[in-house]
Amino acid sequence: MALNSADTAFVEKLWAILPEAAFAADPAGFLVEPRGRWIGQGVVVSPASVDEVSALMAACFEASVPVVPYAGGTGLVGGQVVENGPVPVVLSLARMNEIRAVYPDENVIEVDAGVILQDVQSAAEDAGRLFPLSLASEGSARIGGLLATNAGGLNVIRYGNARAQCLGIEAVLADGTIWNGMSRLRKDNTGYDLRDLMIGSEGSLGVITGASLRLMPRPAQEATAMFVVRSPAAAVSLLALAGERLGETISAFELIHRQGFDFLQEAGIDHKRPFEEAPEWSVLMKVGLPEGQSPQDALEALFEAGDGLVSDGVIAQSGQQAQALWDIRETIPEANKRIGSISSHDISVPISCVPEFIDRAPAILAKIGDFRINCFGHLGDGNLHYNVFPPKGRDRSEFVDQRDAIKTAVHDLAHSFGGSVSAEHGIGRLKVKDLETYGDPTKLVMMRAIKDALDPCGIMNPGAVLRAK
Repeated sequence: MALNSADTAFVEKLWAILPEAAFAADPAGFLVEPRGRWIGQGVVVSPASVDEVSALMAACFEASVPVVPYAGGTGLVGGQVVENGPVPVVLSLARMNEIRAVYPDENVIEVDAGVILQDVQSAAEDAGRLFPLSLASEGSARIGGLLATNAGGLNVIRYGNARAQCLGIEAVLADGTIWNGMSRLRKDNTGYDLRDLMIGSEGSLGVITGASLRLMPRPAQEATAMFVVRSPAAAVSLLALAGERLGETISAFELIHRQGFDFLQEAGIDHKRPFEEAPEWSVLMKVGLPEGQSPQDALEALFEAGDGLVSDGVIAQSGQQAQALWDIRETIPEANKRIGSISSHDISVPISCVPEFIDRAPAILAKIGDFRINCFGHLGDGNLHYNVFPPKGRDRSEFVDQRDAIKTAVHDLAHSFGGSVSAEHGIGRLKVKDLETYGDPTKLVMMRAIKDALDPCGIMNPGAVLRAK
């Protein structure tokens, strides 16, 4: 079905059904994505309630006007911007930002989809609980977008992706129908799990407007350590050893290559050096233990048990020291941005395959050209951020014609290990072709059938996840 632009006449209809406050004074900030790769178009509308979202969606459905749900705008695969085609309504969740209820005894918090992640974390802390989803953009990313992309982040090894943090959701479908799935139940075996269908759909099936989220007990004591490892294979062995000794108390286990430290220095980002010389490979890990157990002692014992795998290490003795170590990991993406990658990749492979992937990839890329590689990421769940940069002193603009070849080489290798070309960032518009190339054909047929059933006019985020008809 052909879609229509949100023209002046249609916008006038929206003004008749929505309050003045729903219309953004300055839409410019909603029409770009963080890396500046796309400049979008659209009429920005910010409803303040699920009923207003419903009215907006019903109007768009009737007029066949496309809708692009917009949460925090932090996505890196273009899911929140439309450059071409009919002008869409950009549905901002910014005004749906209320903490609806907190149930500490149940370990549940109910929130609007526009609540910023950091605010959910703070509300959980005020209740003596932990909301463990954590990522670099937590100061601006919103819950609706995090669920729509099934975001990952630092703590997946212990707590799981965003999907694992969610008990129920409220959503508005393409025709304006409201689905109230805000369940606080841990067990509910009444048919299809529509919650999990909406999570990860990137606004292509409906608009998430609210969520019931799981809270966790706060660990009584936490500790952070950075260990120098001999190789990625040693890091995988250390992860297995840590699992045997510490079980599910490990909340993060990050792999860092020397190039990350070099880029921090090259980009002029101040950081405290944990070692006199940047190690070729290191791991950054965090553990949280119950009362009566010392995480520092546990990490010291792990260091001693890791003889042959670990050659040096730093165990934070205070919260300030721990934050200094995490600042290194969390500012590497900013250093990458300042250096300017030719092609960045969010891939995952089975954990035991990570060393072989890291070993084989440089030789494959060397056949294309001379590059620098910054490989880092969440080793605990097999997710690598494998980013390719120009040689020092040269600009990425000189290598634009090689970007596709680089991406194909990295993605082909990840796929050969049974891996994924999108570990935690989603498909958006950037990776639609990749999904078609590497996705299981039957899965794609099923996805299209679901899309056609729930969004028969194709107005929901057209061109994201699945190619627009």
